[in-house]
Amino acid sequence: MLFTDAVTAISITLLVLPLVDLVPEAASAHERASEVITGHLDQIWSFLLSFAVIANVWREHHRAFSSVSRLTRSLTIWNMGWLLSVVVLPLPTEMIGTFGARDRFVVAFYYATLLAGMVCRLAMLRILKTTPALLEEGSEAARRRAGDQYTESYRNVLALAVAFVIALAVPVLQYYSLVLLAVPPRLARLQRRRAAR
Repeated sequence: MLFTDAVTAISITLLVLPLVDLVPEAASAHERASEVITGHLDQIWSFLLSFAVIANVWREHHRAFSSVSRLTRSLTIWNMGWLLSVVVLPLPTEMIGTFGARDRFVVAFYYATLLAGMVCRLAMLRILKTTPALLEEGSEAARRRAGDQYTESYRNVLALAVAFVIALAVPVLQYYSLVLLAVPPRLARLQRRRAAR
């Protein structure tokens, strides 16, 4: 999984490069230093959004693979699909900053990239759930955790699909609909509390 971690680190780093390029552009245009920030809020906002997204998907991926002891061909293929979505994400991020947050194509591209990554993650978790031999030997907790993560991932895919529809149908809510992704983790916590009683 070191390869996955390295690719994710590179992708998250690439997000900041367009912001770094703004500094010499502002200097060439004889703008004040503060205008690098105030004049490019769309780019900064898209950077922060995608940084948070990549950080979160990496954390969830790391959590899912923490108890994996063996890889299979299908697990590796789905992981490469997941990585592709992470690597592509800086492109729609830059497009948000360049073309604006209201461009419907950019919104669709951004959401489709996120959805592709989540579907790949769901497929990986399904493999882990249905093939317990891939998990640490004798770890019942790892098996249970894989099942719980699969359920949570399934809910995340549904939440993102609904958010995608809302973003396209109600342009004023575009990226705000991503707040729906906060619902599945809360549902999971509620379920765990009820099960603990």
